[in-house]
Amino acid sequence: MMMDQHDTPAGLHDAPARDAVVPPPAPLTMPVQDFAAPPAGGPGRRMNSLRVWMARLIAFGGTAALAVVGFTQMLAAFGADPTPMQIALLVLFVPTFAWVGFSFCGTLAGFLAPRLRTPEGPNAARVVVVMPIYHEDVATSTGLLVALGQELAAEGMADRTEIFVLSDTRDPAVAVNETLIIDAARARCPVPMWYRRRLTNDDRKSGNLAEFVRHWGGRYDHMVVLDADSVMSGATIRALSARMAADARVGLIQTMPMLVGGETIFARLTQFAGRVYGPMIARGVAAWSGDTGNYWGHNAIIRVTAFAQACGLPRLPGKPPFGGTILSHDFVEAAALCRAGWSVRLDHDLRGSFEGCPPTLLDMAVRERRWAQGNLQHSRLLGTRGLRGISRAHMIIGIMGFLMSPLWLALILVGLILSATVLLSTPEYFPTAYQLFPDWPVFDSRRMLWLFVVAMGLLLLPKFIATFRAWARPLARNSGGRVRIFASALFETILSALIAPVQMLVQTRQIFEILSGRDSGWNAQTRAGSMPPWGVVLRHHWAHVALGAGTLVVLATFSPGQLIWLSPILAGLILSPLTSRLSASPVFGRWARMRGLLVTPEERDPPAILTQATAITRSLPQAVTGRDSLTRLAEDDTLLARHCAMLAPLPHDLPRGVRLARITAEAKIAHAATRHQALDDMDRAETDAMLLDPALLTRWSRLPA
Repeated sequence: MMMDQHDTPAGLHDAPARDAVVPPPAPLTMPVQDFAAPPAGGPGRRMNSLRVWMARLIAFGGTAALAVVGFTQMLAAFGADPTPMQIALLVLFVPTFAWVGFSFCGTLAGFLAPRLRTPEGPNAARVVVVMPIYHEDVATSTGLLVALGQELAAEGMADRTEIFVLSDTRDPAVAVNETLIIDAARARCPVPMWYRRRLTNDDRKSGNLAEFVRHWGGRYDHMVVLDADSVMSGATIRALSARMAADARVGLIQTMPMLVGGETIFARLTQFAGRVYGPMIARGVAAWSGDTGNYWGHNAIIRVTAFAQACGLPRLPGKPPFGGTILSHDFVEAAALCRAGWSVRLDHDLRGSFEGCPPTLLDMAVRERRWAQGNLQHSRLLGTRGLRGISRAHMIIGIMGFLMSPLWLALILVGLILSATVLLSTPEYFPTAYQLFPDWPVFDSRRMLWLFVVAMGLLLLPKFIATFRAWARPLARNSGGRVRIFASALFETILSALIAPVQMLVQTRQIFEILSGRDSGWNAQTRAGSMPPWGVVLRHHWAHVALGAGTLVVLATFSPGQLIWLSPILAGLILSPLTSRLSASPVFGRWARMRGLLVTPEERDPPAILTQATAITRSLPQAVTGRDSLTRLAEDDTLLARHCAMLAPLPHDLPRGVRLARITAEAKIAHAATRHQALDDMDRAETDAMLLDPALLTRWSRLPA
């Protein structure tokens, strides 16, 4: 019999009335971890299977073997007495070659991925779906949640599942949109939907989730974490809960989200790559990770007691960007669960997991800036006591994913300097007097050519393996047929090659900013973009064009032969404004769609939950921007009452900043002649404090217009 910790979901059967904005408190202790001390509690570690160790041998052993081959062959190309610049090139080439080889070896390891199944039997685990939001398009996010609630009810989970929206919004106009839209959505959701907006944004998303667990964690067994633009089908959540309930040692199960909703060429490019190449990559990661997997921050199910016991994250000493709140908290939470003995898995077989994708290259760069800072922070956690070896590998892979850009750039620059040295200097054939035979310069160009060919093969082979693998599955047929999916793979490869040099320079600049001490801050993510004007594009890419054009002129003058090898990089840099702008165009996205390029099965036959979510979103109240979002509360008593009903009672021990803002807001309202004058006098924090206090908000609304 498959049961979780509780025989009956008593807390949910006795759910409070729907007009309550939050359920009764159910505190759960979540201590802040001391990563210098051994982990406390947990089920204890267990060995991974021989299958997992074989996959690791292929992934990491194969990468090490390729690195050795690359090192020896490059050294042989330089001869027995390499110059300092050749040694520098060798030092940069080996990790770059190994990085390319790891993607290939990880793909091969995927053939050892385990077959997964969902156990049958009763399951009474209490499940909560949580969605942290911060300045989001709340109608879209809420539409996803209502559609999910309807699917959960259809799966027979309505009596043991709840939905919780965890808001960290600080913009007063957005906060009013949240209360009014979520209030309207709750009436349509067949499972309880709760809403809580934090008074402060301590520790960002990780702090948001930690505060939820400490207040209501005792009410639930399993927690499904979603992002503001992600969702999972009801059947997938039921399967995840069943799998977790069947194994008491599992602390977290991550799914492989499918990217959906892309309209621009850039979004659809990312969407296609994730759908065709992603499952094979996920199989590889699942194979060598075993029970020591990773967490990507959303679209996963978590055992609440395990999360509370192991994942209370400390603040790192020092100032940002390397100190303070842990930004990429998901990697650290997975590692913390593993060090305490809990299993963390990537279940690659579940397809009912979806998320949106960044619409433009510039929007992706903004997201990557925060990811880069968070991943580099992990360098301070590699010495955590009790950390599993594979958890360290996940962190190092994340760090290297961003450090490879400056390494790649340095490799290109050193190669150009070597070429310039050869072109501008005269070889010294008789460096010593009375030398009988000359010293011929050693440089094996044929060996270098083969190294380049092998590197390109290792880079491209996983894509073509995934494409041919799709031919043998319904994926190709559901994506427009074998010819179209192959043409799409070629199109994606060419466009990605043009984008890669720009991303290299962008990420290199990001790394420089982080090492210089510049913090990324915390800004809302752009979920839906538009084609940027030429002025914006040129401002972001003029340096890329100048670098590409300058290098082109120099090489065309002194070494035209090198243009053959560097032409993809130079083309990507010179064309970067055009690529960036056109790839952000929904018009070109529709053009590609009409010709069957970059089409995914979810685009041809949208999942029911996404279709239903779109319909629900359109039927919800529309968001209002700016001051009008606030003034409508004073002009409509019904809206004012609905907003106040969605506010949780203020605690007696208000945070100092909120308490001071409330006092000054009250004084400014008392001395204002009109509502607009009061809004003009109050700053953002004071306006926010007013919106959190029904009495103060009512007093403001009674002022003359």
